[in-house]
Amino acid sequence: MSEDKDLVSQQEARDAVEAAHLAWAAVAKFDQAKIDRICEAMARAALAEAARLGAMAHEETGFGKAEDKREKNRFAAEDVWNYFKNLKTVGVVSDNGNIVEIASPRGVVAAIIPSTNPTSTAIFKIIIATKSRNTIVLSPHPSAARSIAETARVMKQAGEREGLPPAAIICLTTSALEGTETLMKHKKTAVILATGGIGLVRAAYSSGKPAFGVGPGNVPCFIEKTANVEKAVADILTGTCFDNGTICASEQSVVCDAPVVKEVREQFKFQGGHFLTDAEADKVARVLLTDQRTLNAKIVGKSAEYIANLAGISVPSGTRCLLADCGGVGRDFPWSIEKLSPTLAFFVVDGIEAGANRCEEILQFGGMGHTAGMHTQSREAAIRYGRQMPASRVIINSPTTHGAIGFSTDLSPSMTLGCGSWGGNVTSDNVSPIHLLDIKRVAFETKSVQSPKSKVQSHAQSQMTDYKLTNKDQKPNRAEIAAIVDKFLSRKLSDAPKETAKSETREEIRNPQSAIRNQTESPVKTIIHELKPAAAANGAKPVAVDFVSETDVRSAVDKGEKIYITAKTIITPAARDLGEEKDIFAAIK
Repeated sequence: MSEDKDLVSQQEARDAVEAAHLAWAAVAKFDQAKIDRICEAMARAALAEAARLGAMAHEETGFGKAEDKREKNRFAAEDVWNYFKNLKTVGVVSDNGNIVEIASPRGVVAAIIPSTNPTSTAIFKIIIATKSRNTIVLSPHPSAARSIAETARVMKQAGEREGLPPAAIICLTTSALEGTETLMKHKKTAVILATGGIGLVRAAYSSGKPAFGVGPGNVPCFIEKTANVEKAVADILTGTCFDNGTICASEQSVVCDAPVVKEVREQFKFQGGHFLTDAEADKVARVLLTDQRTLNAKIVGKSAEYIANLAGISVPSGTRCLLADCGGVGRDFPWSIEKLSPTLAFFVVDGIEAGANRCEEILQFGGMGHTAGMHTQSREAAIRYGRQMPASRVIINSPTTHGAIGFSTDLSPSMTLGCGSWGGNVTSDNVSPIHLLDIKRVAFETKSVQSPKSKVQSHAQSQMTDYKLTNKDQKPNRAEIAAIVDKFLSRKLSDAPKETAKSETREEIRNPQSAIRNQTESPVKTIIHELKPAAAANGAKPVAVDFVSETDVRSAVDKGEKIYITAKTIITPAARDLGEEKDIFAAIK
């Protein structure tokens, strides 16, 4: 039966990508106004259903809180859309005169949707995919398949009323790993948005397709001695307790500066935190991990009281969060892992350097590239801390949960947070519609590229404008030849001895073809032909130089002198341009 399900899921994935690709051919031609109308309608529909979809996700998965899932749905439908609604994603999106940027959609987006944030992630990915003129196929986590499918249905229906093709949004109904892999590897899949476990993200990156994945978020938060302790504790509890810690940017450890540790402990107790005894902490540790020392899925997204009861300990009614003093970081310290629940490891350090080192150690154990937090009144200390953290987002004086996704900071609002090369991800950005676009750049020349050969051609072409032979066998018109000679004499003979100029002129009048040929020779040959009689101002034999720079030319101009060159003289491009403009070169054999 399992094998049949795998085959069905694979065929469904293939059919979905083919249909979505056909729909993309139409969506890619939509103008900006139509795309925005469709997205606006879908965002409004998702917002109207935010509470119902949140309750459905909570009921189906058992994770988090229905009211917090409603808020995450609202954030994805309202805040995300309002932030990107004026973003240009069609046609010319930027033009600074020298570079014109043109946006192109990528195609079919394969969207992997997790169980921890199922409906909000589906809303987010559908909006950013459609905004960038892509179509999307969603692969839902099996434990959240119903709520994800309903979210897709609500948004698809709203989009269709504004002209979106039915196959532009497809949610797979048979959830299986084989189907997801087929979806990611299909030749017509353009890009992957992977949110889920580390194994799935690695599969996305090994699919051979461009993929935006995320990593684990074992977030440390440092309370430095200058911090507003009351606010710092309130922010940390707000972050780690929001939807029972299911957002991967939620705080997992508190690192406290020794001078304020007493006040910090008191504030945690006052605001609903409960510090466990060593024995109690050991009991909870046994339910945090499986026998394989991995995170126990049974405690993910559960309340503090639920986890305490599961561990067989009693805590005060109304306890919001469990805290345990932790002696180190690593496999031997279960509290130091990412727990995705309102459970916090507690460390005490002495000074900023020690605090930053401990936070870096926590990230290195699990959470590289994701998020770190700090509470301080020193901007300098915050920046120094940020420089050390191997994290893409360093949130200062705010809940890391809300700050990282752009809810309480000016970061791009997103439900997909890249972890950069630290976390093995292709980007450290908050993923947005921009990441689902290809940008073409039309670039105009701003710096001239010239060579002696190109100048030969330019010189010949400019001289050819003085006469036009429409047929190579046509004989030159004597009036045209006379005009050429007159122009030549008035422009070129000022530097030559008078007698020599006359003799050459007579030769050219006798042989008009010679005059034409001389006018179309290369610059080097022309200079040698025209200026070979020139002599130094004092009558001495001129001496050619080996090298000419722009400075040499400017000096000669100031002194009213010529620079004598041969065909072997090296002349810098700037010197040649200026020298020819000022008619400063004299060629000798």
